[in-house]
Amino acid sequence: MNTCTTMITREVPRSIMWKTVSEDCNLACDYCYYSTCAGKPGKTIRTIEDDLLDRVVKQMMQGSKGAVSFAWQGGEPLLAGKEFFHKVVSLQAHYAQPRTTISNSVQTNGTLIDAEWAAFFKTYSFLVGVSVDGPESIHDKRRKTGSGAGSYKQVMRGIDALRKEQVSFNILMVIHEDNVREASALMQWLKDQQITFAQFIPCMDFRSQDVEASGTYRISPEEYGHFLCKMFDLWLEDGEPQMSIRIFDNWLQTLIGDEPEMCTFRQSCPKMLILEQNGDAYPCDFYIHDQYKLGSAKEASLQQLMEAPQWELFEEQQEQGTDSCKTCSYWQYCHGGCPRNRMTRTGPQESLQETDYFCQSYRMLYAYGEDRMRQLAKRVMQRIGRSYPGRNERCICGSGKKTKQCCGS
Repeated sequence: MNTCTTMITREVPRSIMWKTVSEDCNLACDYCYYSTCAGKPGKTIRTIEDDLLDRVVKQMMQGSKGAVSFAWQGGEPLLAGKEFFHKVVSLQAHYAQPRTTISNSVQTNGTLIDAEWAAFFKTYSFLVGVSVDGPESIHDKRRKTGSGAGSYKQVMRGIDALRKEQVSFNILMVIHEDNVREASALMQWLKDQQITFAQFIPCMDFRSQDVEASGTYRISPEEYGHFLCKMFDLWLEDGEPQMSIRIFDNWLQTLIGDEPEMCTFRQSCPKMLILEQNGDAYPCDFYIHDQYKLGSAKEASLQQLMEAPQWELFEEQQEQGTDSCKTCSYWQYCHGGCPRNRMTRTGPQESLQETDYFCQSYRMLYAYGEDRMRQLAKRVMQRIGRSYPGRNERCICGSGKKTKQCCGS
């Protein structure tokens, strides 16, 4: 008897992340998980070829179904130049179907932003993420130019330009040895700078292009856990947070019955296509490796890339080795965490540990703040007119327990 396997057909992705200039960057941050050019990208910046840009944007817009999202990253994506980004928005407008919502975001170190860049971002409604590790004394220890100078003053000039044009922006902080014990100083800096949106990334010590390397980090789970607990207190204040901090926002989303937007805490990894500058496609920003390469956008359609068999290899990791996690009382909040944070070496082969390296960090946070976060969730639900399930119905947070035994207790 003949048998055949039918692969599930995926649609054209609604969102992509594009490594705009590959590893080229004008900063030499010593903890970078992607770029190795040490802040000296060379005279010729690697940019996306016109034909490839046209090909991908056209497919994205034609398959948009009302909304499409582009995230431009690097390296330092602004090295591609203003002319490149004007070309991007022109192609998006040219190929857009009627009533399509087009979203663009860019993650930048902020040093190249001037009045002209800020005006462009405002005109085309770009969401801008700026990487800053806190006050100048902290930031300049790790985020240096190719010549070894600190970059803080350049970054803040860029942020001032964004403010003058009223551009929406958020701050990304890498948490490492020099600021993991400085939660109070970081929060005070955020308040002094009137930052309303921020996110934290624990510092890693491996490269996304080397998935066979063990997951190693610059800070311990306990250190990061203490940091999160302290920051939670500072964020919650009197029970009415005045700032958006991504990890806490995502926890709150779960408690009001929504799926978190942060991939680390979702039940499954989102289907977001990652493109290198040359068109090579991957399923995740942390898996830029031949083992997980889906193909090339130069040769295959985006739909074909979304049907590549390597997706199965990637998706299996979300479930693999998490049986012990599923009995944890906090499973509904983190769903086992990020597979890349569970990868380690066992002899010549890599394998997945049962728990995320930062499992202890998250458990510390959840145990410390769960009661107060549930109270906040109830107030939020009242404001948005959403009611809790009945006492004998399953709790809205996804724990699987009855409401009276969980958030409604």
